[in-house]
Amino acid sequence: MQQLIFTNDVAAALSTVARGKHYNRIFVLVDENTSREVLPHVQCDTIAWAHVITIPAGDTHKNLDTLTQVWTELDNNGGTRHSLLINLGGGVVTDLGGMAAATFKRGIDFVNCPTTLLSAVDAAVGGKTGINFNGLKNELGVFCEACAVIISTCFLATLPHTELKSGYAEMIKHGMLDSEEEFARLLDYDIQQASLDQLLSLLETSVKVKQRIVEQDPHEKGLRRALNLGHTVGHAFESMAMHRGKPIPHGYAVAWGLVAETVLSHMKMKMASASLQRLAQFVRDNYGAFYITCDDYPELLNYMHHDKKSVHGEINCSLLRSCGDIETGVTVTDDDMKAALDIYRDLMGI
Repeated sequence: MQQLIFTNDVAAALSTVARGKHYNRIFVLVDENTSREVLPHVQCDTIAWAHVITIPAGDTHKNLDTLTQVWTELDNNGGTRHSLLINLGGGVVTDLGGMAAATFKRGIDFVNCPTTLLSAVDAAVGGKTGINFNGLKNELGVFCEACAVIISTCFLATLPHTELKSGYAEMIKHGMLDSEEEFARLLDYDIQQASLDQLLSLLETSVKVKQRIVEQDPHEKGLRRALNLGHTVGHAFESMAMHRGKPIPHGYAVAWGLVAETVLSHMKMKMASASLQRLAQFVRDNYGAFYITCDDYPELLNYMHHDKKSVHGEINCSLLRSCGDIETGVTVTDDDMKAALDIYRDLMGI
């Protein structure tokens, strides 16, 4: 079982985890941003004698070239099957670092230490690793859990507010998967004037929703597909934006995808319109809208048909009857998706 540690004393937690085994070599993976902004503030014996691997920042670098760089540095600096890799960064670092660790020498231990809210609530927990490939998000990867995930909010004050809101969208998703009460609690929180102490409490509840689902279905054969709520449409928005050279934050794409897929939930599963309206207002007020026209539908549908969740080229979604009551693997026709995108545009004021 993956160990989850909720603390704002990250250095002490890292030392405790590292002392748990006799590692012959410790590596720390950072990107250019966390190397500058975070690493100097996480000083302990474990970090002091580690070899630091620095990769370029940004999702465009979550690719095979960067993965090869990490493998090469592990190999050239004494990495063995008895080494530890600490992934200190956002989702790019934890996704790519996890894949590097899972495949190097057929697998070495790794610890995820997420520095963004998005990576804390999504990428760092649950054992999904991967890189982008051939223009598609997370096209290559393996399931492999970190031996520990150290979750804190102490780094979040240094981040742009867009990063905070990006992670919060995944928390809203978890709230919708949990209960009406948790969904309402998250929508009542003022993300614009975020209290980081209160956020750590909300984050712990949110991460445990995901952990509970992952423990029941670690390799996404059934229930874990619930975590894809909002992602079929969200990934299509993200892929279209990336293809056009105007990338958007993952969490923003998920927020907009949640609205579109809650529309589908209302259409196909009779989810209450009040929940849809409240979600749409929260997303519109805090995330704006992803601007699309009906001319964009063919491109978006093409991305959805090529989504990893598709088995025979169909569009596949996880939809809600109500918060906490989800059905996975729902096939959606092109016409239904076009209708949902029409309503999404109306709700978002496009």
